[in-house]
This record gives sequence, C-alpha cells and structure tokens, in this order.
Amino acid sequence: MAALLASVSKKNLAGPLAQRAARTLASAVADAPPLQAHYPVAAGALTAQLRLRTGETFTGGSFGAQTQAVVGETVFTTSLVGYPESMTDPSYRGQLLVFTQPLIGNYGVPRRARDEYGLLRHFESERIQCRGIVVSDYAAKYSHWNAVESLGAWCEREGVPAITGVDTRALVHILRGQGSTLGALGSSRISGAEPAVEWHDPNAQNLVAQASTPAVRVFNEAGDVNIALVDCGAKNNIIRSLCDQGARVTLVPWNHDLMGGLARYDGIFISNGPGAPTMCGETIAQLRRAFAVYRRPIFGICMGNQLMGLAAGLNAYKLRFGNRGHNQPAVDLTTRKCVITSQNHGYALDDSEMPAGWARYYVNANDGSNEGIRHLEKPFRSVQFHPEAKGGPLDTAYLFAEFIDSVRAAKAAGTAAVGAEEEGSGMSASVASASA
Repeated sequence: MAALLASVSKKNLAGPLAQRAARTLASAVADAPPLQAHYPVAAGALTAQLRLRTGETFTGGSFGAQTQAVVGETVFTTSLVGYPESMTDPSYRGQLLVFTQPLIGNYGVPRRARDEYGLLRHFESERIQCRGIVVSDYAAKYSHWNAVESLGAWCEREGVPAITGVDTRALVHILRGQGSTLGALGSSRISGAEPAVEWHDPNAQNLVAQASTPAVRVFNEAGDVNIALVDCGAKNNIIRSLCDQGARVTLVPWNHDLMGGLARYDGIFISNGPGAPTMCGETIAQLRRAFAVYRRPIFGICMGNQLMGLAAGLNAYKLRFGNRGHNQPAVDLTTRKCVITSQNHGYALDDSEMPAGWARYYVNANDGSNEGIRHLEKPFRSVQFHPEAKGGPLDTAYLFAEFIDSVRAAKAAGTAAVGAEEEGSGMSASVASASA
C-alpha cells in the first residue's frame, strides 16, 4: 500500500477523480494495521518471531538459539554468498541481519582454521557479531567439503537467535520505505503471550569501544614497514591484507594515544567498525592532531572514512537504510572509472561542501553518497567501501598495495613521520622524544 501510494504521489495526476483516489489511498494506508505475517509451523514446534518497533511482526521457524527477544537495528544485506563472513563482521554488531538471498545455510559453516598470522581463515572475527539473523529459507541440510557444522548449530552454540520462513521481500520493502528500524527477535513455543519488549537503540552506545581490541597486538613482526592499525572493529582480512603486502601491523585500540608514539609508525590505517561515528570523539581528536603534523600516508576504510572526514571538518548523517551488499558501484573521481564494491554501513559523510585542502575521492553511482575523501597535498585518503572484501568482489584490492607502496616510498625518501612544527610546539613531548 505504501509503495503504491508513493508511486501515485510521484505521478503528475490532475483532475478531481485522481485527487480523490489519492486521498482515499492515503487514508487507507494511514488506517491499515501493521503487517502480521505467519509462517506455518507445527503445533508445539519451536518458533521465532521478529517484531519491528513500528508494529509489524513476522512469525516463523526457529533454527538458532532459544532466547528471549534480543533488540537490534534491523538491516538487510543483498550479498549472495559469504554469510559466515558477514555474521562475524564487527560492523554488524548490534544489528539484526536480514539476508535477501532466499536460500541461506546450504554450504554450512567452515572449520576454525588459522592462517600464518594466527587469524581465522574463514571468519572476520572470533565470534558472531550480529544479534540475530532473518532468512527466507534455511537449508537444514548443508553440503560443502570444508563445512563442519550447520548454520543452525553454529547460531545455537553462540547464543544467536535465527528465524526462517520470513517473507524477506516484504520485510525489505518495509525497511526501504521507513528506513532501518529497531526490531526484537526471539524464540518460543507456540503458547502464551509475548513479553513486552524494552526498546533500546544500539547506536546510542559506543559499539566501536565494544568491538575494538583492549590491548596492542602485533602481526607479522618481521614486516619491513610498521603500520598502526586503529581497531574500530577491524575485520581479519584487513589485517591479513596488510600483512600479505609485507607490513608489520600494530593493532591498537580505538582510543589509543597515537600522538604519544606517532614517529614510530611508517603509516596509519583506520579500520571499519559498527555504529555511529560521532561516538568516537577520542579517535576523531587524535586524527585531527595527526593531520596537522603527520607526513606519511594515512588510509581509512568504512568507519575509518567517516572518522577521517569528521576529523577533517565534515559532518556525518544516517542513511535511510544503509548500503550493505557485494554489488555497490563506486566511481573513482580521479579516473572516472567505476568499480563494484562490498559495503556495510548505515552512516555517510556529507560532502556537499569539502573543507579546504580536501576533495571527494569516490562517489556511489546509485545514490550519490560519499564513498571516499582525499587530501590534495598530503598522502591522506579513505574509502567507504571494503577493498578487502572476503566474500568478494576484489575490484579494489589494489588499494592495499598502493597504500603500502606509498608507505615504503615515503620511508625510502627519508620523509620524517612528524613535521617540525610538532616537535617545536610542545604539544607532545613523547612524540619529539620518539622522533629523536
């Protein structure tokens, strides 16, 4: 009904009959009760229910953990493959993840093998990060040479609720129409009334602080350049991609004192992460100070793009329903070439007016939203998409090589990490000492 009303309102209709029809339709939409969708489940079977804060409910079969309702931001991804990677992506922390791909679970869940850097090969973190998953058709029987358990068994073991039998097309239409919405997902036997939900917005919390490493960690210690990776919820494949380029990666907490050891780093990399970028005031302040004095390359991905933008003087805003999937087109404004990218974000930079010295780098070819920024003189740049996308596509994986090549070039040229104005300003004695 809402979609029909929108289509009618977009047309240039004239005449009393058309106007009366539009008013009647608008009244019907306003008076219509919220959607109540039920998937047939055998009496006494374990069921699950997704309730949106706006009143819509979807009742179906439960194939995950038996839990009371958990609250999260209900978002959708259009990716066709890679559910183990998506579910363990820290950027999905605090969210109920809806898969638009109808069949989910058909290749099971892979084993927890680790690579030469000690990172899980097939997962983006150590655990499932989303609060629950919503699918149209769960494949209870899986088949894959590397699978060791079903998707349902994995969810149950990690305490994550999961629902099948949902008309995900109808659900996505709702989310696209009214925007990402708080939802509650839980399981129960068919009996009794559902308990009241205590609604709380996860974006009101500092989700980055929850997802970040609590202590400094080093990967690939023998690397020839030392990269400070600011962990806002870094995916394993970001660490791996930097290590594969031969870098030593020093993973630091989101609020780590970068200025205290700035001269020790040959480059700085800011990772992806969950939630609202404005919650990361400490990181933004550190980056703003680093921009003023750091002379070597800085690069950001996803949340890193937003934090660099805020540090540069831009504002961020919440997208209506976000960009999440493996098929987002982004145009490189320096070459006019379009690349297909993997994305997972609900916020974007407002680049309508760029600060002095900065320019737009990439733009989304679908909705025109910001996909990256770059400094016009200094080696600072960032992208909103994921060049390291484990589930593909790999169109922009070259950005890691470009970043590390620029770091090596700056180091070989003898470029000092910290500018002279920092050393003489007294802003950070520890930086000057480290530089010496």
